[in-house]
Amino acid sequence: MQPPVVLKMWQRLSPSALGRWLFTRTICRRAPYFGTISPRIHELAPGLCRVSMKKRRRVENHIGTVHALAMGNLCELAAGVLMEATTPRDMRWIPKGMQIRYLAKAPTDISATARVEATSWSRAQDVIVPVSVTDTRGREVVQADITMYVSPKRGASAAGAAAAAKNTQQSSRDRS
Repeated sequence: MQPPVVLKMWQRLSPSALGRWLFTRTICRRAPYFGTISPRIHELAPGLCRVSMKKRRRVENHIGTVHALAMGNLCELAAGVLMEATTPRDMRWIPKGMQIRYLAKAPTDISATARVEATSWSRAQDVIVPVSVTDTRGREVVQADITMYVSPKRGASAAGAAAAAKNTQQSSRDRS
């Protein structure tokens, strides 16, 4: 099975700083709200995504730390990009809910890491993606559990059955 399109694009662009910047901008263009925090994607693999954002005035709260909702936005970005890079091409996903715990103020730049153990799904199910946000001192400031609903794409099972039937017919002809 071919890797997801987003993962292939990351593998092609990530070796250079310019490529990583372009990849991040492409993601933010697809989902413009993520652009409001000016994120940077640093690492992406099936089951793993690491992103960061700088502490800038536009993401600060009234006490001069990173706003809680900006950190929630970073969590959702990390989990969503992870799902794009992990979900098989015949499946789809959508965020269903998020539980977020604010553990400490974030007075510095922050980094979010999303991880998921299972990376292959064949039926509709909820998948919990845990995300941890740390500041530049390594202190965890946020924990989030994002529930993603994963399900087969419409027509994916029929297409898969047709491909399997075609392969079986080809194998039969090859043996003759």
